[in-house]
Amino acid sequence: MKNEIIAVYPGSFDPLTKGHLDIIEKASKIFPVVVVAVANNYSKQNTFSVTERLGMMKESIKIKNVKIDSFSGLLVDYLDNIGSFVVIRGLRALSDFEYEFQMALMNRTLNNKIETIFLMPDHKYTFLSSSMVREIASLGGNFKNFVPPAVYKTMKKKFK
Repeated sequence: MKNEIIAVYPGSFDPLTKGHLDIIEKASKIFPVVVVAVANNYSKQNTFSVTERLGMMKESIKIKNVKIDSFSGLLVDYLDNIGSFVVIRGLRALSDFEYEFQMALMNRTLNNKIETIFLMPDHKYTFLSSSMVREIASLGGNFKNFVPPAVYKTMKKKFK
């Protein structure tokens, strides 16, 4: 019997949005195991710690074949460590493509077994980004429809 394919959806998820959830749901219907991997990038200034992001995800994602994890360092090393060769990336608009294409080629150059699968979110999320949600929240705007309830609750406390 062939091993199950593990697909990894990496990102900072600072915070998790409904657009991310849409991609996770789509990936979970295609792959037997999906790992949502929170990047612990020390050079990036995140609004939420890795622990906070993992907590919000665990409260928000209730899909049986989806696991939540975090990683530091190169994505290709993380994939190798967990026995995966599939990366999931979301494409909201054509503007995302150039960056994502470069990343996919770099990952494949570092490990020629890596395959990147691009998924498009539902059209109602194509404008949505974590940075936009953070900005709206920091300015006191209504962002409730853009994030899961657990994320909304945590963000309301953070941006009092």
